[in-house]
Amino acid sequence: MTKNQNPLRGRGASDNPVNRFEGNYIDYDLDEETGEKPSPKTQLIKDSTKSVITYNKSEDIGFNASINPYRGCEHGCIYCYARPYHEYLGYSSGLDFESKIVVKYDAPELLRKELSNKKWKPQVIAMSGVTDIYQPIERKLKITRGCLEVLAEFRNPVGLITKNHLITRDIDLLCELNDYHCVGVTISVTTLDKDLTAVMEPRTSRPNRRIEAIRKLADAGIPVGVNVAPIIPGLTDHECVNILEEAAAAGAMYAGYTIIRLPYKVKDLFLDWLEQHYPERKKKVLRKILDIRDGKLNNSEWGTRMKGEGNFAKQISDLFKVHTRRLGLNENSRNMTTDHFIRSTGSQLKLFE
Repeated sequence: MTKNQNPLRGRGASDNPVNRFEGNYIDYDLDEETGEKPSPKTQLIKDSTKSVITYNKSEDIGFNASINPYRGCEHGCIYCYARPYHEYLGYSSGLDFESKIVVKYDAPELLRKELSNKKWKPQVIAMSGVTDIYQPIERKLKITRGCLEVLAEFRNPVGLITKNHLITRDIDLLCELNDYHCVGVTISVTTLDKDLTAVMEPRTSRPNRRIEAIRKLADAGIPVGVNVAPIIPGLTDHECVNILEEAAAAGAMYAGYTIIRLPYKVKDLFLDWLEQHYPERKKKVLRKILDIRDGKLNNSEWGTRMKGEGNFAKQISDLFKVHTRRLGLNENSRNMTTDHFIRSTGSQLKLFE
């Protein structure tokens, strides 16, 4: 368990678990007046890596290439499976993950260089494969927008997933990509309960704003869907049908889901969070998670880690099949294509304008 049991305003975690590689505990000083631990301010740390496209070989992930301009995520979702990645950088998966954001300031320039390389094989690039590309700092830095400008320039297809209404800022570029069947957007909705969102996903857009984002994207003709993710048994599973209905009414074309994953120290963070905010539901939530994870809080095996297994997992799967069919979701594919890819630079394109 972590050391601090008091929730921090605007943060999902309330402490820093020990880094599993370095064994160090990074504490925050108490406020001299209140005697309580203050919510740490967000720090931006420059990422000097010389590439921006990363690749994965996971059999249960539908993409090979992805872009993540930000490592760490200010959204602060307590359940986030990406938290342990911060430990590779020498930080903690707790408060560090949501307050120490590592930024690839030159991501658009690096992307242009990589797409211009003759070795690049045009393919769908995922954005937000790990942390959210539209987390709050993007409003100021506009790095994600810069990457979209490059992708539109090269007409390289991209799939985006986010919890933030901020994506609607970039509808102009998404429409440009859509003209060449080069874009698909997924909006994640965990719950429709704004109060639950406020403590579970403290710096994300509230549920009504996410549904509004689906509507705005759909109205602009952009292929958009909903990801009911993660489903938390005993806490949010009863909302699945309502989320699907709200999203479909807003214009979503497709829908998917995942069930909560709790790797490494995320287990401790989530257990602390349950004790702080929903102690009366803790036993029920844990019992159901253990049921779908073969008696464990996390199962990292490909093929089962996203959807779980057992009777309860099957009930959720069956529910989705019935209601997506009823609502007309997943009837049409997104049909993204690389047929219109142009290996060119901005200066070359200007010759044809």
